[in-house]
Amino acid sequence: MALTVIVVLKTLAEIAGLALLGQGVLHVFAGANRDKNFFYRILKTVTQPVWRLTRLITPRVIIDRHIGLLSFLLVAVAWYFLLVAQVAQCLTSLKHPVCEALLVEYVSRCEQGNGEACEVLRRNDVVPPVLR
Repeated sequence: MALTVIVVLKTLAEIAGLALLGQGVLHVFAGANRDKNFFYRILKTVTQPVWRLTRLITPRVIIDRHIGLLSFLLVAVAWYFLLVAQVAQCLTSLKHPVCEALLVEYVSRCEQGNGEACEVLRRNDVVPPVLR
């Protein structure tokens, strides 16, 4: 359950981050007419909750012009910590479908003789290939 929540939050952070990035690119290319751009308005709608949250948690000293960049940085930091949490959860639950790529990597490392990888597989009740 916790791993699923982490994956969902990480996916939401990825969507928000890409929307903020796209909005920033359109901000540069569309210039002063950006509010008339259909795609810019869509991205602005998607990113508005992140902007509001960033404005809420930042001091008033930070001007509104910098909130977009700060929002992107906060989403990037949140994504990084969610990624770390996902890997930590996967190391205790390698059989979860989300952790399949990590499982394949640990099996490969175990086959190459990495004892630590074989130990992680054993802790997750996965029979290391070298023991078959």
